[in-house]
Amino acid sequence: MLLKRWLSSRAGLSPRTAQHLSDTATRREPLRILFCGSDLFSISSLRALHEKQLRSPDIIRSIDVVCKPPKPFGRGFKNLREVEIAPVARELGLKLHQINTFTGWQLPRPDGDFVNLIVAVSFGLFVPPRILGAAKYGGLNVHPSMLPDLRGSSPLMYTLLYGLKSTGITVQTLHDKHFDHGLILAQTPAPGLPIPRANEISQRELAEFLAPIGAEMLLHVIEQGRYVSPLKALIPSGEDSSSPQRLAPKINSEDRHIDWATWTADQIIRRTQVLGSLWNKSVSGSSQGSQRRIIWSEGFRKLNGLHDMASDLNGHLEGIEVGSPFTFTQAGEWTAVYVRTVDGSLLEAKRVKFDGQQLAAAKEAFRKAKIATKVANESFVTFESLT
Repeated sequence: MLLKRWLSSRAGLSPRTAQHLSDTATRREPLRILFCGSDLFSISSLRALHEKQLRSPDIIRSIDVVCKPPKPFGRGFKNLREVEIAPVARELGLKLHQINTFTGWQLPRPDGDFVNLIVAVSFGLFVPPRILGAAKYGGLNVHPSMLPDLRGSSPLMYTLLYGLKSTGITVQTLHDKHFDHGLILAQTPAPGLPIPRANEISQRELAEFLAPIGAEMLLHVIEQGRYVSPLKALIPSGEDSSSPQRLAPKINSEDRHIDWATWTADQIIRRTQVLGSLWNKSVSGSSQGSQRRIIWSEGFRKLNGLHDMASDLNGHLEGIEVGSPFTFTQAGEWTAVYVRTVDGSLLEAKRVKFDGQQLAAAKEAFRKAKIATKVANESFVTFESLT
């Protein structure tokens, strides 16, 4: 009765729902959690669960931690770099398991009892049905987006790439066949949380903002016993088709490959801020049309527009194609390297690096690389289009 009153007053639940959760709490067993994590976002949830374990061992009896093993890095790959959660697990005195795969791996048995709940937060490996089915209560996942929007391994990056102004947290069950297709048990109410400094926030800063919110939501789900059957989905199957359902797959090299035919200046600058150095291929003027990779190491500066430079370029800008770098001369010297974008903007390249060359100012790098030109006279040079 006391638990029912607490749920009704503090959690703001209806008397009927409070009664259901009160009954659930009386029949569930203490949790023996296998926590699967990796990074800053998952660390907050782990710390919150550990603090709950210390305060309420009748709710959480034990926590084992799983993460990937250290990776070699540096010259000769002689050094090892651990995932961020590994030293935190040791600091908290939790048993740590470092694995690359669940194949052949067996669930731990803390104090002789099997793990009964899997919690995966920014983990990176799929928890297979064999492991998931062995845990009495299945699994929970904390996902930093408003599912079903931004399903995938990189929701934070795509939140920034799409230029979203708000976002949120979802706690779902772990699905036995697909990532991010579980039952949604809790979620930030629409339209989500405003993202602080949305136009300039980094991925790590966004993770720092959302991590404690995700940890708190996970604790609420556990305290209220929402993981106990029969599960009550917040969003029923047959999801609202009016809500965004964009994907957030793993970022790869092609996501940094500038598509001058479709990317606007703002998209290029945003991708540089989120993903780092972008790249293209350019045509060499000294190797019969062979291509060389160019890395825009320090990105671009967006100018106010082509009209601001027209007087200096004597009308040359009219015929410049999108994605064709160009420069002009003053006192016999190249001034800078510019590229026109599909939305009519003008980007000034900063420092770049061609394959086989050192990082240098764009004008010096283009001169040394001997990139093929379309137009070249004493005042103006247009290079072949980038691919």
